[in-house]
Amino acid sequence: MKQVEAVATPSLHRVLASYIDVLKPRETLLLTFIGLCAAFIATGNSPSAGTFILVFIAVLLGSAGANGLTNYLDRDVDARMRRTCRRSLPARRIHPPQKVLPLTLTLVITGLGFAWWLHPLCFAAGLVGVITAVTFRKRVSCAFPQGVIAGSSPVLIGWFAFEPTLGIEIIFLCVLIATWIPLHVWSVMAAHQEDYMNAGITYFPISWHIKDTVKVLLGLSAALCIASLALYFVSDFGFLYLATAIILGAVMLYASIRLVISSDSNDAWKLYKLSSFPYLGMVFLAMCLDLIIL
Repeated sequence: MKQVEAVATPSLHRVLASYIDVLKPRETLLLTFIGLCAAFIATGNSPSAGTFILVFIAVLLGSAGANGLTNYLDRDVDARMRRTCRRSLPARRIHPPQKVLPLTLTLVITGLGFAWWLHPLCFAAGLVGVITAVTFRKRVSCAFPQGVIAGSSPVLIGWFAFEPTLGIEIIFLCVLIATWIPLHVWSVMAAHQEDYMNAGITYFPISWHIKDTVKVLLGLSAALCIASLALYFVSDFGFLYLATAIILGAVMLYASIRLVISSDSNDAWKLYKLSSFPYLGMVFLAMCLDLIIL
């Protein structure tokens, strides 16, 4: 008598969790947060509720969809790395991987639709961000140009929704993002350099010796500190932002100097974790709180 082999069917909760994981929720929420902060800054702390909600929807959906597409495109590399092999696609919790495309493409298209509703410049910023994120994949590095452009997209959408002009303040906000992106990305690559090499990644900074890479990270930390202070002088931010920028900049410099001294992967990982919400999130939060207090 033949025995019927039982096939475990994943619960709805597990399926939903797997699809949410593909959308990189932490990165998506951080991008959405800075996009909303940019909208708040553009109005001087008085955004209209309706437009503010539309910015939230456009950036949240667009960022989630774009992150899902990059996860789909990177699935083979992720499968070869210890750090990422447990993600939903390489771990085959979603199989075949093409099953995520309807969701991710729908999110991108819907997010761009809301961006167009806000303003054509919002749509242009979102479209360019998505295209660069999914097209120019890992040519010379994974931070230039696609990382910088894609990372600036949420800020531009939030800004253009209320202030459809390129002023000095939004330019310096983008400079801050453009300096932060490579520091954030390259520090995690330095922390897992051997893992990336085993996965066949050969572009910068994996192609450099770790002792040279950490010097670049120190230079980026110094540039980030300078960019955050320069933003103070071209904006209407007050003491709270200035103090926050100085303190967090000093912490980032300390972490980078410690990394240069040790060239240790654990210190590179700490720099990466520090550069995420603790730095970028708190800097943008300080901008908004400063405008409320003034």
